[in-house]
Amino acid sequence: MPEINRRDFLKLASAGLLTASGLISAAALFRFLSYSTEPATQSEFDLGDASNFPVGSHKVVADIPAVIIHDENGFSAISLICTHLGCTVEQDADGFSCPCHGSKYSSDGKVLQGPAKKSLPTLLTEQNAEGHLILYLD
Repeated sequence: MPEINRRDFLKLASAGLLTASGLISAAALFRFLSYSTEPATQSEFDLGDASNFPVGSHKVVADIPAVIIHDENGFSAISLICTHLGCTVEQDADGFSCPCHGSKYSSDGKVLQGPAKKSLPTLLTEQNAEGHLILYLD
């Protein structure tokens, strides 16, 4: 069996390490370039019988997240996604507040305190033929 001297061993070891790091980098680059966005999220929600939302109610639907408002003018909905950086706002005594960066919104979604500059987006609602309330995100 041939003996390997120290210089040859170091050359082989460094070549092996460079090869390994190149393969790892290539795999990371491949994964980055082949990244795909998440599958399409649901954009239509059947909230059930519209009678579950009496006139004067403000009901938070945490799964969406949105608040459904039923007043004398009918149904409306406000998204509970902060317009600053996308955190979910929480209901408080004065309206809504963002736990991440402190933005405050009125109960109708208008900005009261920044850093958010835009009001919470309104969402489309409609009542279908069966009397169910449907909420649309887009």
